[in-house]
Amino acid sequence: MKALLAVTLAALVLPHMLLAQDTTVRGAVAFEQSVLISGLDGPWEITWGPDNMLWVTERHSGRILRIDPETGEKLVAATLYDLSTFAGQDGLLGMALDPGFGTGQDFVYAFYTYNDLMRRGDPTVTDPTSPFRNMYGKVVRMAFDPATGKLSAPVTLIDGLPAGADHVSGRLKIGPDSKIYLTLGDQGNGQFGNYCLPILAQRLPTGPEIQAKDYFAYQGKSLRINLDGSVPQDNPELAGVRSHVFTYGHRNMQGIAFGPDGTLYASEQGPKTDDEVNILTPGGNYGWPHVVGFQDDQAYQYTRWTEAQPSCSDQTFSDTAVAPAVPQEDETAWDGPFNPPLTSLFTVPSGWNFEDPTCKGMNFICWPTIAASSIEAYRPAAGGIPGFDNALLVTALKRGSIYRVPLSADGLTVSAPVERYFQTDNRYRDLAISPDGQTIYVATDPGGLHEGLTGEVDDQVTDSGAILVFRPKTGN
Repeated sequence: MKALLAVTLAALVLPHMLLAQDTTVRGAVAFEQSVLISGLDGPWEITWGPDNMLWVTERHSGRILRIDPETGEKLVAATLYDLSTFAGQDGLLGMALDPGFGTGQDFVYAFYTYNDLMRRGDPTVTDPTSPFRNMYGKVVRMAFDPATGKLSAPVTLIDGLPAGADHVSGRLKIGPDSKIYLTLGDQGNGQFGNYCLPILAQRLPTGPEIQAKDYFAYQGKSLRINLDGSVPQDNPELAGVRSHVFTYGHRNMQGIAFGPDGTLYASEQGPKTDDEVNILTPGGNYGWPHVVGFQDDQAYQYTRWTEAQPSCSDQTFSDTAVAPAVPQEDETAWDGPFNPPLTSLFTVPSGWNFEDPTCKGMNFICWPTIAASSIEAYRPAAGGIPGFDNALLVTALKRGSIYRVPLSADGLTVSAPVERYFQTDNRYRDLAISPDGQTIYVATDPGGLHEGLTGEVDDQVTDSGAILVFRPKTGN
């Protein structure tokens, strides 16, 4: 195993070179790695259940699994057959167990995408044959029978939520207040094939829309939902309207987690720079698309493709060469409300070369972002890994690693430089932590582009659809 290398502030100047290095030792603590199970069909959510099993969703198959954390034995609790999986970010995504699970409230909640031809369809998808025109997201509740190990009787709590080909987000948690918290992405608008579609992360729902259960404006938001799907009466009132919206101004928030004191943390993917770690507060605006990371005018500018002259369709999309006919806006031009992040992963100066020849045309792999895919609070009540606690752990898709974000005692600020651990030739999708804090379980994607151990682009993973296990070596 390679020696630990902390990602210091100097690392932010040369992110590709330094972030390519592995960290598997902290001080006197060394870790061992093993594979619990592999060959899963797109594991997306992994969480430790009160039944001492790992609960896992498979994005592609629609299966909810219970996996023995010691033996790797796999049990199928349910299969959701009405989901849609046309693209790379849809399907069965987030899942959470009821806080009363094991005490008579044996419910499991899940979020997945589906098609509904009876709805009006996404008005921004002009192709009537597109599978994404009538794609939506829903939250369902299922009952668990401990005797059979099966989930049954799915009840739809809320449906008609925005979903599509890109930036679905879909992370779901139950808060200490017994509310459902759900992230919804901006649908990838303003980039690639969707570059002429408006980004609606700042657009708030209207009263008539909420009355009609039209949730089109929920793009780029986090939601707070009663366990029956209704709007909590203590949700924030935004622009005079109380809805499911808890926070707004988000791009692709694939991670949320509660700390032991109830603080709600989130990880969010940035465009070319500045994946974010945030604290979500009621009614907070997190800036997208006007601000990414800190409001510092470094490297990022908001490209307003929809305002291009004479029209957006006359322009060719590019991440690096924007024509003068397309307006661009500095971050400091935004004077609206803005909640800055705890930290950014990572910021680079203006003028940065985003076409690193190391990545041989796959430039996004070399960008100073990690593709943050989940977040967990590592703050064991007792024990845990020496020197490892009081931190946030963020998984990375592009860089096949876990990033440790050290926190202050109150959990409200970052107390030391970010560190990188457990790099392998994989894409890390989510993680779970054993109750004693001694074992970290990581779900990996079945495949996909990532930064290999050599620092170059790799499209071959070593552990396809796996759950990796990291624990301190005995005798440390």
